[in-house]
Amino acid sequence: MPCYISVCLYIWLGLLPGRTSATVIEDIEVLVMLPKNNSYMFSIARVAPAIEYAKQRLKIGGGVYSGFNFNLRYEDSNCGNDALFSLVDRSCEKKPDLVLGPVCEYAAAPVVRMASHWNIPVISTGALASGFSDKEKEYSHLTRISPSYLKMAETFSAMFRHFNWKDALLIFDDDKEERNCYFTLEGVHLKLMEEYQTVHIAINTKEEGLNADDIINYIYESEVVIMCAGADVVRDIMLAVHRRRITNGSYIFFNIELFNSSSYGNGSWKRGDRYDSEARQAYSALNTVTLLRTVKPEFDNFSLEVKRSIQKAGLPDCDDCDNINMFVEGFHDALLLYALALHEAIRNGLTKKDGAEITYRMWNRTFEGIAGQVSMDFNGDRYGDFSVMSMTNTEAGTYETVCNYFGVNESFQMLPVFNPELFTLKGRHRVHHTDLPDKSCGLGVSAVTGIIVGALLGTALLIAFYFIRKNYTITIERRAAREEHDIGKHRQLREDSVRSTFSAA
Repeated sequence: MPCYISVCLYIWLGLLPGRTSATVIEDIEVLVMLPKNNSYMFSIARVAPAIEYAKQRLKIGGGVYSGFNFNLRYEDSNCGNDALFSLVDRSCEKKPDLVLGPVCEYAAAPVVRMASHWNIPVISTGALASGFSDKEKEYSHLTRISPSYLKMAETFSAMFRHFNWKDALLIFDDDKEERNCYFTLEGVHLKLMEEYQTVHIAINTKEEGLNADDIINYIYESEVVIMCAGADVVRDIMLAVHRRRITNGSYIFFNIELFNSSSYGNGSWKRGDRYDSEARQAYSALNTVTLLRTVKPEFDNFSLEVKRSIQKAGLPDCDDCDNINMFVEGFHDALLLYALALHEAIRNGLTKKDGAEITYRMWNRTFEGIAGQVSMDFNGDRYGDFSVMSMTNTEAGTYETVCNYFGVNESFQMLPVFNPELFTLKGRHRVHHTDLPDKSCGLGVSAVTGIIVGALLGTALLIAFYFIRKNYTITIERRAAREEHDIGKHRQLREDSVRSTFSAA
């Protein structure tokens, strides 16, 4: 009888969700593809400590994931074709079970295509361009652990509905290389195009400088101006519009600063030059859209450990490498998400080689990340929470968060410092064709038509001559929503890269 009771107790204990009984032993080969160049906010030196921290976190305490042995191999993606070459070379020896990265769009596109073909899950904090949202075929195994540009653009579409804005001018600095701002505003364009009219202007300040006068001519025809450019370029544009006295509430100005980097325009007006006072006044009309940062107590220890690891490495070319940004957090959470999905898959009779099944188990779920709750949508893209910042003290020139947008439930949170006047168009009326009085003075329809057609042709010739003589290139595209929609879903930016619905490269 005692023997029988012991056997029953043993079986009962074995069925409990205890830590030891649920532990799965598995070796996982992980290929991490990030640039070595520390000028990138997601370089190996910056991100590796966060991934190692997650690895150790999964090991400790004898938890259900403690049997996972992640063998990490770091390769230099160089934000280009080196990433694909690394994947192919590595796979000649042994295919990885998981790929972390790449981040840059043009590096990620061929890697994700190849990994999807080989049934290997890919998790990235980058590849944020809209083209990667197509998970039906070529990007089927991609999970984006950071909010995409389309998710960010939902903030603008929500504001357009709330404040009843009608059109937008999108200004982006296009370096023709990594094209971060191009892809950023492509997301905004795609979100707004079906309901609102958008105009977009591409400038290349690196090669051609900035001609603010031409930009201002298009601002006159718009309501909302959305910019993505370096901090100095944003400042130059804001100074120019302020000097034209169009920061008086007749137009709404935004810049996008997702990653707190000067590459995206960090909202700073102060340079220590003679224009600081003027810039401070100009920036009182500029709002900034950025990521909403939420932290929990555990994040403090994570941040401390990552900073300590980076400082111990003593990187000479990386003064700000201990800045814990979205990419650092994201790759930590990427390893946690994969562990969750892999454990679930194995418990259901699958193996680490069932890449598609593991990928799908990472989608449409919520889990606790290092900085807070992480929610993935049904398409394997993280929901995004974003903040809108405005200058709340015009004397000191300081910014505060005035409202937050929560992507999961598509809701706005207006904070006590929110000033609706900064988001309300004032004292402006643009004359449309229907507003024009009849001034034909008795001329026949044919005569009036002839005059109009002649005037239009003459204007077209003058405009063409004007642009031909310019010593820099400015790309302008204006289409009604339906016309743009009918053109088709995708255009090829580069033969080996992502597809885009913005303008041709």
